[in-house]
Amino acid sequence: MEPSASASSSAPAAPTAQPWDSLPDNVKQHYPWPGEYFTTASGHQQHYLDEGSGDPMLMVHGNPTWSFYYRRLVQHFSSTHRCVVPDHIGCGLSEMPEDWTYRLQDHIDNLVALIDHLDLKDITLLVHDWGGAIGFGAALARPDRIKRLVVFNTAVFMEKVPWSIRFARKPLVGETMVRGLNAFIRASLLWNLTDRGRLGDGVGEGYGAPYKSFDKRVGHLRFIRDIPLEDGHPTRETIERLDRDVVTLADRPTVFIWGDKDFVFTPRFLHEHWLKKFPEAEVHQFEDAAHWVVEDAHERIVPIVEDFLARHP
Repeated sequence: MEPSASASSSAPAAPTAQPWDSLPDNVKQHYPWPGEYFTTASGHQQHYLDEGSGDPMLMVHGNPTWSFYYRRLVQHFSSTHRCVVPDHIGCGLSEMPEDWTYRLQDHIDNLVALIDHLDLKDITLLVHDWGGAIGFGAALARPDRIKRLVVFNTAVFMEKVPWSIRFARKPLVGETMVRGLNAFIRASLLWNLTDRGRLGDGVGEGYGAPYKSFDKRVGHLRFIRDIPLEDGHPTRETIERLDRDVVTLADRPTVFIWGDKDFVFTPRFLHEHWLKKFPEAEVHQFEDAAHWVVEDAHERIVPIVEDFLARHP
């Protein structure tokens, strides 16, 4: 059995975190923040942005993105709010160790520790993709600190998983395709946007900048293999707990912002699962946006979130 991420305070041998100044200049123009580092319980360096002041907006990304995904929201809301955006271990500018557990609960524990470390209160939690399970897991651990919820395409329950993701979980296939050929990033750039013109001028390069070599893609594969398809999978219990308990957060003001062309988190996830748990939530669906809805539709999302915050002060 793999050890818990919080089991040891000593840092195992691992690649060091990637510094911001190593990013290409055409990426830095979109992402001009060096950020900060937090030492997790396992001794690894976790990168995060901490921009602006005021009530915190905690933005939690998924796989294979990183804090770069939320840059447009940080650019806008850091003038009025404190925008905190972590890179999960194995992602972005955080450390990418080979010998860490990469379990959902470990990512949750890291986020809870960061919330406590920064003493964040009255949090507006924004989540996407794996960030939904991680963010809601942290919210359930610290419910008194969560004020509002902004939910992009995500799930905290088991549903049908596309064949392409199932295929990538197989031994040797994952190492070859995901880590060797960088297929997960390449496929994401093709499938997760409807307007691929948005990837020009360094944006597409920004998504892939931290993941230029085999060793830098360990997190991509470990996230995929942590999808608990098997009954005995170590993360199955965590997902079932989230699915059961997330309804306790339904009294918070909540808005769902959904890209309907998502081939993984289809609108059925929204209507058959989420809205049954959060029946009072606001809903905004974009028929012309896909999985990376914030990239596809940030011009429309910013005013929606701005209005949501104003109506729930």
